[in-house]
Amino acid sequence: MGALPKRKVSPLRRDRRRAHYLRLQVNNMIACPQCHTMKLAYHVCPNCGTYRGVEVVEKKEKKARKSD
Repeated sequence: MGALPKRKVSPLRRDRRRAHYLRLQVNNMIACPQCHTMKLAYHVCPNCGTYRGVEVVEKKEKKARKSD
């Protein structure tokens, strides 16, 4: 047999334990001041690669396909 509880868990204890799982996650999204796309606050913008007005990640340009 598996492990069994020694005592009944009261509804208050059960609900307090589960409280963190039911909390909604709030996205801390702001508009990038450079390109005005939505990004996470205090993170590098994935669109333009800037953080606090300084370019920290060089933006890779997509290569054009050669048409036959």
